[in-house]
Amino acid sequence: MIADAGCLPQPHTGARAASSKVAPRFFEVKFSIITPSFRNSQWLKLCVASVADQQGVDVEHIVQDAGSDDGTLDWLTRDPRVQAHVEKDKGMYDAVNRGFRRARGELLAYLNCDEQYLPRALKKVSDYFDLHPKVDIVFGDCVVVDAHGNYLCERRPLTPRRLHILTSGNLGFLTAATFLRRRVLDTHQLFFNPEMRDVGDAEWTLRVIEAGLATTVMPGFLSVFTETGHNLNLGAKTAKERIQFVNSSPRFARYLSPLLLLHFRLRRWRAGHYRCQPHDYSIYTLDSPDRRKIFQVSNPTFRWTRPKPASA
Repeated sequence: MIADAGCLPQPHTGARAASSKVAPRFFEVKFSIITPSFRNSQWLKLCVASVADQQGVDVEHIVQDAGSDDGTLDWLTRDPRVQAHVEKDKGMYDAVNRGFRRARGELLAYLNCDEQYLPRALKKVSDYFDLHPKVDIVFGDCVVVDAHGNYLCERRPLTPRRLHILTSGNLGFLTAATFLRRRVLDTHQLFFNPEMRDVGDAEWTLRVIEAGLATTVMPGFLSVFTETGHNLNLGAKTAKERIQFVNSSPRFARYLSPLLLLHFRLRRWRAGHYRCQPHDYSIYTLDSPDRRKIFQVSNPTFRWTRPKPASA
């Protein structure tokens, strides 16, 4: 604990994928998971628990807290399951960068307070990377739940495409189930832009595409995203910044946006995203913070229907 003051698809390999000539590096742990935190104590506890019980891999969990005053620091800085760094930052993406720079792992990811890993998710990801040494970034499936842990929908990823992101701000994947090799940072310096507030993931993904990194989809549910009612990436500010992001795209791309959306949906159809199968998932919940709770999904869906905010 540290408290500072202050049938698998083939990977898509670009022309400038990470070079195999880079000297091998010794890593102290297999995984480094970074969680940016600020005033999310109850959700952070569930997130920490979901990382701590991962089996079959060695993992460090770095929590970058911006100075929470909601009781988070009363327990976080004493929790032996995490490395807690408490210091002011410029926002979520700056916090993630700080965690990445501290990380000692070969494989990296960031997991927000309102997200969790499913059982043995990291072992599955580790095995996949071991079998595919040329892959730089892996995207997995994600379950979306409400604040009580009840199923809302599911999201399966696609490898990102530049024009689609430019004209929609939609990544085609969820960051809760995204994992990268350390060389993405060491060789390509692909840290997040700390000046971005809400759509830094989209800007980062465009640079991933431009760098020609090898990305691929790993089938199977790895994580859970919780609609808490206060999610940063579902708020009004995010919608406004996404509109600004889309409006900054080339005019020809905006003209083509209906065709690009159709192409995206066709890709999802070909990948089987619209053919959901019954399954179950096991997560920590507010009424079961110390033991995973199993939820059965008999009627799965790809449709993410969000409740309308109450009128003022």
